[in-house]
Amino acid sequence: MGQVSKHQITGVNRPPRVVEMRTELARKIVAHIQAAGEHATAIPGLTLYRRTAPTPCNAATYEPSLAVFVQGRKRVTLGGTTYLCDESTFLLTSVDVPVVSQIITASEEVPLLSLLLKLDMAVVREILSLEEFHASAGSSQGRGIAIGKTTVELLSACSRLMDLLDAPEDIPFLSNTIEREIVYRLLRGPQGERLRAIATLGDQSHRTSKAIAWLRANFAKPLRVEELAAIARMGISTLHHHFRALTAMSPLQYQKQLRLVAARERMLINGLDAATAAFEVGYASASQFNREYKRFFGQRRWGISMRVGSPSPQQLATDNDSLNGDEAVLHSSPIC
Repeated sequence: MGQVSKHQITGVNRPPRVVEMRTELARKIVAHIQAAGEHATAIPGLTLYRRTAPTPCNAATYEPSLAVFVQGRKRVTLGGTTYLCDESTFLLTSVDVPVVSQIITASEEVPLLSLLLKLDMAVVREILSLEEFHASAGSSQGRGIAIGKTTVELLSACSRLMDLLDAPEDIPFLSNTIEREIVYRLLRGPQGERLRAIATLGDQSHRTSKAIAWLRANFAKPLRVEELAAIARMGISTLHHHFRALTAMSPLQYQKQLRLVAARERMLINGLDAATAAFEVGYASASQFNREYKRFFGQRRWGISMRVGSPSPQQLATDNDSLNGDEAVLHSSPIC
């Protein structure tokens, strides 16, 4: 057998540059988070994740953010659309959306590795104000989340952002610059159209996002659609159309899902009984809450009994075992 030439090693048989960048980023994530779980970093808005086992389905609310996956696989469902995230993809969330997610491939030997960077919409608007980013002719009608393939340029920027964790004195001066580059890369790609629409003042998607943000912050209050439409400066039917386009649900369904997930968190984390949690998140009737909770999470699989009194420490420990986390959320529920 002849020897493989140096040209063959460094040329034809060399892994693609994107694979090298992905491997490098995975190594940097592992260096900063050796144990399974999530790790908030010294860079504001940057969180690292390492998962070592598949999880049940998790009810989650995603905030505007970029999640970059470099190892493992995760499934995210919004409405009737499922997004499969693997080591070659990123997930871009441009508006607060309730989703159902599940880690489907992860182990001790090959953990799921990802990073999450919260997006500052003011920075997005600032970049869009540059001459290169004049508004496009039409308004995008896509969902509030999108999946895309990671590129060398995006992975390079993320890798340089990770490098700052080894030089904390540089974070105040360089992190914002690198984050602006990441936003720039997103906006230049096909998945950036939705982010552009959300950030563009006057766009229907931007107006709808204001209504979504208000409802996200005030989900415990009674919902009056006419007031929500006024916040968005839209007619009621127009708001319904654009709200559903972004979130795959009506404003009432959106509020209900937020309430149910928040109630579950209060029962799991704060140890509240079902009736107290229901009233805290805006339900006037405990029986209505019971019905809707069981319908959404499933009667026998959600890990919490609809008890009147507070749960025992043993029950809370059992329930909290399921909270193996999710990017940007702490809510867990086996609902798929």
